[in-house]
Amino acid sequence: MLTPEQIVEAGLAASRTDGCVVVVLSTSQANVRWANNTVTTSGVATSVDFYAVAVTGGAASAVSGSAADATSAAGVAAVVRAAEDAARAAAEGGPARDAMPLVQPGPGGGSEGSGGSGGSDDFADAPVSTSFDVYAGLLDGLGSAFDDARSGGRILYGFARHEMTTVHLGTSTGVRRRWVQPTGTMELNAKSADLRRSSWAGLSTVDFTDIDVLAMNAVLTERLGWARRRVDLPPGLYDTVLPPTAVADFMVYLAWSAGARAAHEGRSAFAAGSQTGGGTRIGERLTDRPLTLYADPTEAGLECAPFVQTPHPSDEVSVFDNGAPAGRIDLVRDGTISQLIHTRASAAEYGEPFTPAVDNLILAGGDESRTTADLVADVDRGLLVTSQWYLREVDPMTMLLTGLTRDGVFLIEHGEITAAVNNFRFNVSPLDVLRHGVDVGRTERCLSREWSDWFTRSAMPSIRVEGFRMSSVSKAL
Repeated sequence: MLTPEQIVEAGLAASRTDGCVVVVLSTSQANVRWANNTVTTSGVATSVDFYAVAVTGGAASAVSGSAADATSAAGVAAVVRAAEDAARAAAEGGPARDAMPLVQPGPGGGSEGSGGSGGSDDFADAPVSTSFDVYAGLLDGLGSAFDDARSGGRILYGFARHEMTTVHLGTSTGVRRRWVQPTGTMELNAKSADLRRSSWAGLSTVDFTDIDVLAMNAVLTERLGWARRRVDLPPGLYDTVLPPTAVADFMVYLAWSAGARAAHEGRSAFAAGSQTGGGTRIGERLTDRPLTLYADPTEAGLECAPFVQTPHPSDEVSVFDNGAPAGRIDLVRDGTISQLIHTRASAAEYGEPFTPAVDNLILAGGDESRTTADLVADVDRGLLVTSQWYLREVDPMTMLLTGLTRDGVFLIEHGEITAAVNNFRFNVSPLDVLRHGVDVGRTERCLSREWSDWFTRSAMPSIRVEGFRMSSVSKAL
C-alpha cells in the first residue's frame, strides 16, 4: 500500500483539471466496552481513507477513496478521474458560489490575511498509531469500580474510545500540511439493580491519563442515592442548573449555527432583520456578564488542526479553502456577538475577515472559584439537569432547540438536592442560555453527550439559567 505522502503526490500528479486537492486520513482506534460490571468487548483497528477534490471551470467536486484504491498510483488516479468527471458535470451549471483560487503556499499562509506557511516539515512522516496500552490506568480503575458497584447493588455500563488520526493534505498549488489528532472519550452509565434509577457521566481526553474512573463512579453513585426519592413535577419555567456537559450541548449547536452567509441572507438567528436594514447581529450584546465563546486550535489540552480540511461544502466551509490556516475566532466576546464563520468566498463577498471554523469550543468568563455544587447551593427551588439528548432545531430564526432530559433530573430545595424528578421535553435557545444565565461557574473540559460522535473538544462552565422552559413531561425513565 502507498504511504500517505505517496497517495497525495500520486493524486496530484494525475490531475488534469484547473486544480486538485488530495487529503489522506489515517486512523488508528482502540476501544473497550463494558456492561453488567464486566468488560465485554475490546479491540484495535486501523483504517486509511482519502478524498480528491477536482476543480474546473469554477466548480469543484470531491470523491472518496479507500485503502483498496491506495494500493497503487493507478488506483489513486482513478479516484481523481472520478472527481474530475463530477467537477466537469457541476461546471455545466456555472461556477460554484464559494469558488475561489486554491490556497497558495508560502508567507501569508496561502490565504489572504492569514499567517503561517503552506509547507509541513514532517509531511513525509508516517501516521501515528494508538494501542491498547492507552488504557493501562483506566482498566485498573474499572476493575475497582466494578467491585464497588457489585457490593452496592449497582450496575455499570459504558465504553471508552481512543483514536489517533493523521491528516496529510496536499494541493496542486504546493500546499502540504500534516496534523496528528488524538481523540479520546469515555462514557459511564450507572443503574440501580432494578434498572429504575440511572445516571450518566462522560469525559473527553487526549490520552486517558487524566481519567479518574473511581471519581466518576462516586459521582454517579451519589446521583443514584439522590434518586431514591422521586417527585413528579409539571411542565413550566424552572431555575435550572446546567453542568458543563449540558452547556456544551447548547454551545456546540450555537457554533454550528454561526455561519456568516446565512446571517447576511436572513436565514439564521444571527440575522439582524429587515427592520434594522439587514446585515448581521455582530455587535449586539447578549449578556452583561463578561462571557467569551471562542475556538482556538492552540488551546492547551484541546489542540486541533490549525487548517481547513473538508470534502463537503456548506455555508460554513468550502472545499476551495482546504489547507487554509485557521486561527482563533471569538463568536461572543465579553458578552457581545463578535464574529461569525466565513469561508474565503463569503468573506470576500461581504467585505469581512476570513474566519474559518475550528474543531474546538471554549466558553470562559465565569467565576473560576465556583463549581456545579456551588451553583446548586444558591438555588432556593429549581432543577439540576445532568444530561440531555436528542436535541433538534425547532426554529432556525431564533435557534430554538427541543430536546429531552435523561439519566438524572433532580429537585433543588433551599440549596440541596432532595429528590429525582420526572424527565421533561424542553424548548430553549442556546442564545437564551447565555442571556438568562444568572450564575456562571468555572470552565472545565467536558464532553457534550448529544454531539459526542462529532464534536469532542470543548470546555464549558456550569450555568444557572433563569426560566428554563420545560415544555412537557417525558415518560422516559
